[in-house]
Amino acid sequence: MNRYDPSHEHFMRFALQEAQHAAEENEVPVGAVILHRELRMIASAHNQREQLHDPTAHAEMIAITQAAEALRSWRLDDCILYVTLEPCSMCAGAILQARIPTVVYGAVDPKAGAVDSLFSLLGDSRLNHRCEVISGVLAESCGAILTEFFQHQRLLGKK
Repeated sequence: MNRYDPSHEHFMRFALQEAQHAAEENEVPVGAVILHRELRMIASAHNQREQLHDPTAHAEMIAITQAAEALRSWRLDDCILYVTLEPCSMCAGAILQARIPTVVYGAVDPKAGAVDSLFSLLGDSRLNHRCEVISGVLAESCGAILTEFFQHQRLLGKK
């Protein structure tokens, strides 16, 4: 797939559905899906930190675990990760460890983003693996679900 492939929007919509599930569960609405090179979805997940009482239960981390299980390998080198929010440093590290070659994300995360905003971990030449990054896919929709969630949380006096 290339940078302008319309299928990126198609698969990002699946990640947005996962983000909606997270919002319905009162989790920060971030969703992720992983697509195998044969263009089949092998993982889909959303944030579950509150539900699982686990600070590592980000959508990307759960999806990576699901994909590794589906392929029976920790190497996800024939996969594409779609995620609604720019990955944080923990998730970027897991992406690199899993050898995912392509990451497509929606909204930027100026406070914790480790792909383009605060750090550029996925493209750092000092590391032994780098990823192609395609950013801004359905960015408005990906950002809107987060904005609405946090506005609602502030009204409730939370987060």
